[in-house]
Amino acid sequence: MTDEQWEIVESLIPKPPRRDDGKGRPRRDHRQMLNGILWILRLRARWQDLPARFPPYQTCHRSLQQWVRSGVFTRVVEALAEDLRSRGKLDLAECFIDATFVIAKKGALSSARPSGGKGTKLMAAANGVSAPIAVHAASASPHEITLTEGTIEQRFTEGVPQRLIGDLAYDSDPLDARLAKHGIELIAPHRRNRSRPTTQDGRALRRYRRRWKVERMFAWLQNFRRLVVRYEYHVENFLGFVHLACMLMLLRRYF
Repeated sequence: MTDEQWEIVESLIPKPPRRDDGKGRPRRDHRQMLNGILWILRLRARWQDLPARFPPYQTCHRSLQQWVRSGVFTRVVEALAEDLRSRGKLDLAECFIDATFVIAKKGALSSARPSGGKGTKLMAAANGVSAPIAVHAASASPHEITLTEGTIEQRFTEGVPQRLIGDLAYDSDPLDARLAKHGIELIAPHRRNRSRPTTQDGRALRRYRRRWKVERMFAWLQNFRRLVVRYEYHVENFLGFVHLACMLMLLRRYF
């Protein structure tokens, strides 16, 4: 992380408590441990291959697990996103939702076999500039319609998207009604074999042409090579890496 990025994030990472008896080894610098975790995130390397300029890989891996269990990364992303929104740098007027399939190795938890191998479904929503506003990891078996509301609940901001744009998979009248109760307008093209008549307004559907923005966000996420294949047995650790990637993407909006 750059000095400017660390200056923003430093206050959001709590310092570990000291032992009352004063024993134990001195704690490693948080920035060094975070940089070691980010090195793994970027290059998809094994923990054992962590360069010597970082703390020991056991320390970095243990710190990752502790921060994930205590929800540190989630709170960091939420704080960054809400700060950007309050300053007008994260617009929620038009957002896009989609999912991608991530291969899961070693029989990882929260994975399933939808068609071509065991994996995890990563749901995400992005705004008009492809900034991430919500991520949600689940088994690959459930349909995206059933995961949409859970993804919105995992959003990084207090405000909800005004318009949520998806592809054919999100054509569901019950989902439209449920999201409308939260003030969200769902825009998705209708399937040809739907039983009810088409009710989609053609003017609103023009926004669907910009759905490539969520695809661009997924492309940016996959620049972090650790997210292309899920090697973590626990889905919480994988989602922690996703939150770290979202953190870096949101930090770019500050400069």
